[in-house]
Amino acid sequence: MIYGSRMADRQLQEPARLVLTALADEPRHGYAILQEVLAITEGRTRMLTGTLYTALDRLLQQGLIRIAHEEVVAGRLRRNFELTEQGRLTLTEETQRLRAGVAEAERRLALGAPRPRPTLRTNWGTA
Repeated sequence: MIYGSRMADRQLQEPARLVLTALADEPRHGYAILQEVLAITEGRTRMLTGTLYTALDRLLQQGLIRIAHEEVVAGRLRRNFELTEQGRLTLTEETQRLRAGVAEAERRLALGAPRPRPTLRTNWGTA
């Protein structure tokens, strides 16, 4: 399924969101995407190679990324991926969805902020 311009009822899975984010500023090959995911998450997410290539295959099928170019490096084919316009739109919408969720959480946290409790008087009936 291609994420259309109406993603309201569908969110990206974290690996897909991280891959799209890693490709938002420039094309990258697989290893560079893995390194970028580490940087984006400040080292909290170490994506496995199998997870990356599963996400890349799915994103290619959905038309959210494309192969920018291929090159042979040390006898091995290296594919560089980039966002498509649909991928950029999808990442933009996902970012807006996440931002709205954070704003709602912050709003609710502010409403439920601890309030000062009244002090209990323990000397009832004394003058």
